[in-house]
Amino acid sequence: MDGFAALALGYLLGSVPFGLILTAAFGAGDLRSIGSGNIGATNVLRTGNKGLAAATLLLDLAKGLLAVWLAWRWFPEFPGMAALGAVLGHCFPVWLKFKGGKGVATTMGVSLGLAWPLGLVYALTWLGMLAITRISSLAGMTAAVAVPVAAWIMGRTELVPVLGAIAVLVLILHRANIARLRAGTEPRLGAKG
Repeated sequence: MDGFAALALGYLLGSVPFGLILTAAFGAGDLRSIGSGNIGATNVLRTGNKGLAAATLLLDLAKGLLAVWLAWRWFPEFPGMAALGAVLGHCFPVWLKFKGGKGVATTMGVSLGLAWPLGLVYALTWLGMLAITRISSLAGMTAAVAVPVAAWIMGRTELVPVLGAIAVLVLILHRANIARLRAGTEPRLGAKG
């Protein structure tokens, strides 16, 4: 029962569509009709407002962190369920007919909440890959895959299943990006068009 409650808590927090809320509140239009139609920070950046994109990134990260933080206090045996729920909520929010984001920033937040060294691995991997390639999708996918590997190396094997499941979900949601990467057509940050 506590496991389900932790999952539900994570899902409800994760499903808050900050990108959509911020772009609507600041007159940037309906985010779902811009670029990829995604509600995450990368698509908010396509509105041309870097501040809103940064705020979306931080808030999407924060909701994942908060879900896990609350689970540690209320359901201490099930923070992983809250982590999974938060990412599922972001990717499949009930309020938006289950069409949300791809889970990159929220995965960073839950990684940080589960064990801060894992959050650090995520952030450094994401920032490093972004700096090298300037391809947001590749940075996010690489970071998501790095975290369960890091958990295993660090001996946090109890976290590997949930982090592995989240990484698989992130990869599945990026399947169109993967196809474009293979074709050499995936856009880089700052590129026109």
